[in-house]
Amino acid sequence: MTMSFSRRMTQERRATITRLFNRRTTRLCLLILPIITVLRLVFSNFDGASFLLPYNRQISPLSPNESGTSSDTSSNTDYADDPDFLWRNIPIRYPVHSFSPLPSGKAPPLPKIQAAFRKESSDEKQTRLRRRDAVKKTFVRCWESYKTHAWMSDEVAPISGGARNPFGGWAATLVDSLDTLWIMGMRQDFELAVAAATNISFETTKSDEINVFETNIRYLGGFLSAYDLSSDKRLLRKAKEVGDMLYAAFDTPNRMPMTRWRLRGAAEDEDVKQVSHENTLLAEMGSFTMEFTRLSIVTGDPKWFDAAQRITDVLREQQDSTAMPGMWPLVVNGKTKAFNQHNAFTLGAMADSTYEYLPKTYALLGGRLPVYKTMYQKAMAAATEHNFYRPMIPDEQDILISAMVNMRKTEGEAARPELDPQGQHLVCFVGGMLAIGAKLFDIPEHLEKAQKLVDGCIWTYQALPLGIMPETFHMIPCPSTKGTCSWNETLWKQEILRKQGTGGQDESKADVLISQKRLPKGFTDIGDTRYILRPEAIESVFVLYRTTGQKYLLEDAWAMFEAIETNTRTDLASAALVDITVTDGSPPRKSDSMESFWMGETLKYFYLIFSEPDLVSLDQYVFNTEAHPLKIMAP
Repeated sequence: MTMSFSRRMTQERRATITRLFNRRTTRLCLLILPIITVLRLVFSNFDGASFLLPYNRQISPLSPNESGTSSDTSSNTDYADDPDFLWRNIPIRYPVHSFSPLPSGKAPPLPKIQAAFRKESSDEKQTRLRRRDAVKKTFVRCWESYKTHAWMSDEVAPISGGARNPFGGWAATLVDSLDTLWIMGMRQDFELAVAAATNISFETTKSDEINVFETNIRYLGGFLSAYDLSSDKRLLRKAKEVGDMLYAAFDTPNRMPMTRWRLRGAAEDEDVKQVSHENTLLAEMGSFTMEFTRLSIVTGDPKWFDAAQRITDVLREQQDSTAMPGMWPLVVNGKTKAFNQHNAFTLGAMADSTYEYLPKTYALLGGRLPVYKTMYQKAMAAATEHNFYRPMIPDEQDILISAMVNMRKTEGEAARPELDPQGQHLVCFVGGMLAIGAKLFDIPEHLEKAQKLVDGCIWTYQALPLGIMPETFHMIPCPSTKGTCSWNETLWKQEILRKQGTGGQDESKADVLISQKRLPKGFTDIGDTRYILRPEAIESVFVLYRTTGQKYLLEDAWAMFEAIETNTRTDLASAALVDITVTDGSPPRKSDSMESFWMGETLKYFYLIFSEPDLVSLDQYVFNTEAHPLKIMAP
């Protein structure tokens, strides 16, 4: 239902509104007929769920059945900034008086990240193209379903055909898919999507509160990437609108952002004083550098780079003073800028992209800010010592898993690391990150660890009955990451009993638990049996392939795709799985969910690994955490 709310405004804001209203009244008089058409479309599509920010102009998007190309839907106004855009006219409470300038000047060329690929045989090419086209066919099925059933909504429900809006109602699937459409050569659909995207209003939202991090990586990253690939200035205009909106979330006394943000309060109420949250997830605080930096590069406006760099400065200053020096805890305090108080450390969920963006921002800037190299090397030194473990597995393969570390402190003693050997599908990105860092910074041992981490994710896929990895799981760490690690079935069963709280030596009880929980050998628990169409495993397989050229990765990638396509396919699109441990031969139960990253990340990485290596080269682009490639600054 539509919500109403009080409007308390200062005289300054009332004057701003009056000025904007007068300008719009003039436009209204000149555009009566188009507005009648727009109103007709608005009321035909209105779902009663939008929260209107003050002074919003409602504009209806193109229907997917209406023709629209860059030649017949765009005009000069499509490219020019809108001076009346709401977020450019909201008074700033805590202005910045001196901006950090973008680094400039000549820089030595970055080291080559991509391997030198030999010419493929005709049979290899035929196989590769067949696989690439199969991935595209899956994407087209999902895209057509989105166009038919959920156009301009955030997501399509892949079983019921409904529409959902968990990310502000700004067409997340459309924006996340823009660069995928371009990469796959779907130019007509790309033009249709761009024409529709120009009419997304970031002055309205279907959410009472937005996740600033998710909005940044999906929307700002999506528009910037599509602009970098296509040079379509309509996309740059939308990127600047998202950037201006997000910049308002940084309007706090210490310029640390509101990571969970109530837009309406920020837009309408002078009495709402924004203060960054005391308990903020590390990833949601530290993952702005790529998108904000790229936006400053392409616009020449340093304000976004400055905003992200202020967070980087705090991270740098406190990196050596945390409970596990080199890494930052999972939770930080944005209000006090204390990023060194908590005791849980991970490269996984809720921390991940802060670390991922260190080498990638270094690359994005063409190596012009060495601080990102230094921070990355310190962080990986800590992670490789404490967070990576070799699991005990039946075939005794030398693989690695990245896990959580809690720093435990007893009175009178120094804090000591305690490993929680939980594996996550999300943390599979780490192998790709290490491969990029190894090439950028000439660290051969990181490439070795990248190989073992990627192999660990591949092994986990292959160990499950459907050939698909679960969300989370536990295994037994070997005594050391070096040397041999013999399989011990008795130890495995004892650990299963311990994790279930029963303990003891009765292997028959362990056998019952193994059967009930459908645990493959090596797994002591599978805490979350879902597969939600995640991209991180194929992401790292793709990156490792591009950096090393190892052919076996193509076969593993294809096995992953076939397993996912077979088990997630619906009549309409592809659906998340509830339980990937099923062993009775029946189809796994699906949930009516298909997040935008399925088409924006997962299928994009599958498509790229079966494409020519120079398509979106890692020497020319760097991918943000939502798989949106951004152009690297020239030397």
